[in-house]
This record gives sequence, C-alpha cells and structure tokens, in this order.
Amino acid sequence: MLYPEFDPALVEIGPLAIRWYGLMYLLGFAAAWWLGRSRARAGLAPLAPERVEDLIFYGALGVILGGRLGYILFYDFARWLHDPLVLLRVWEGGMSFHGGLLGVLVAMLLLARRERIRFLALTDFIAPLVPVGLFAGRIGNFINGELWGASTQLPWGMQLACAPRPDLCLNKLGLEPGTAFTPPLHPSQLYQATLEGVILFGLLWWFSARPRAIGRVSGLFLLGYGVFRFIVEFVRMPDSQLGYLAFDWLTMGQLLSLPMVALGLFLLLRAAPRREET
Repeated sequence: MLYPEFDPALVEIGPLAIRWYGLMYLLGFAAAWWLGRSRARAGLAPLAPERVEDLIFYGALGVILGGRLGYILFYDFARWLHDPLVLLRVWEGGMSFHGGLLGVLVAMLLLARRERIRFLALTDFIAPLVPVGLFAGRIGNFINGELWGASTQLPWGMQLACAPRPDLCLNKLGLEPGTAFTPPLHPSQLYQATLEGVILFGLLWWFSARPRAIGRVSGLFLLGYGVFRFIVEFVRMPDSQLGYLAFDWLTMGQLLSLPMVALGLFLLLRAAPRREET
C-alpha cells in the first residue's frame, strides 16, 4: 500500500502557512475545552465552568514549552550542546510527549495553587481530556509522514517515497541511494492514535463518569498511556540520532514510559483502599 502523500500545509499565503500539524494541536485544545466545559457544567469538575479556559491556557503552555524542552533533553541533547539555538527553531520539528506531560503537570500545579484546588483532583479532571489531543497529534504525525514503524508484511503496511525522506531511507532503513520506495512499514502513528487516543479516551471517560477516590483517574491515565506506548515502541523505529538504548530493542520512549507505569500503579493501589463516593 502506497502512503498517500499529503501536503503538510493546508493553506499557504505568501510566506505564511497553516500547517496540518498545528491545526491538529488547535483541534485537540478546542475539543478538550468543549469536553471540559461540558463536564464542569455537569458538576464533574473541581473548578467552575468559566475557569476551564484558564485550565486550557495553562495546559497549552505546558504542552508546547514542555514538549519542546523534553525533546531537546531526551532526544537531541548532543545537538543542543553544539547549537543551543536549536531549542528555538520549533519549525524544524521535535516535540516530546513525555516532556509535554511534565510541562502540563507543572502548569496544573501552578493553577491548582492559584485556584486553591487539590493537585490530584485537577489532574483527575484533565486526564480524560488528554487522549483527544493525543489522537489529533498522532493524526498530524501521519499527515506529516513521520514517526514510522519498522518493516512489516502485514497488508496495511505502507510504502513511502524515498526522495523527500533521506533520513528515513538512508539512515534508519539503510537502503541504497537511489531506492525509490521503502519496504512496507508499520503505520505506528495510527496505532498510537487508536490506542492512546480512542481506546484510552474510552477507558478514562467511562472510569471517570462516577466519583472515584482521588488520584485513581490520574493513575489509570498514566498506566494506560505507559503500557500502550511501551507496546507500540516495539514496532516503531527509534530516532536515528539515538537508536536503541539497550538489548537491541529498548527505546527512549519505552524508558520514559516505565516511570509512568510505576506511578500509575502506585496511584491506583494507593487510592484503592479508600472508600469511593456513591
């Protein structure tokens, strides 16, 4: 199956362009705002509906700043040491979910202190909203033609043109110069969109539909995302500048997901003995 080449820019007007990836971010934030407002109006939020805008603003700053800093720190630190300004060149790409998560947690801590809300109560509220943004972001990765999986013989494997992707074909796959197309590859972005977006959203939305002991919804999010990401990383090619960290299979994404799994289990087990409200 040939990958349908998308134009990364939805609209271009002179030097200005509206890119699909940026639009996916906006759609994710807009959907989180709408869902958050709906839940707040239903009394399922630790803050008033009119404060959801502040929550989304804080969250957006955390995602963007934390995602960029996390990518440089976790995936491209050596390059930053030689070229510190690469941190500011966001148009070259490079965002890390785990960095974005840390950024959002810092932002929520600041908001919780400002609003005098318990931190875990706030993270329990935002946890079911996050998978919507994850889904949108992974669709943006697919449109951009990035973050591909390894070779596969499965019928949905996709072949990509090598000419616009020298790093993928020459560095990651080790193909001969002049090769026209890659072998069929796992569309790992779509795997992640399904697991981290659709399925995780369904689990969290169902789990949080009734009152739970504080921390349990956050724990389920951390556990669910960590497990799903760890699984997909087995078929997703690592960044060429890092490769595998150990055992010819351990990736940075898996390493960063292990603390999420551990913390998620801790929050679920810690909260389990406490009586749930009815």
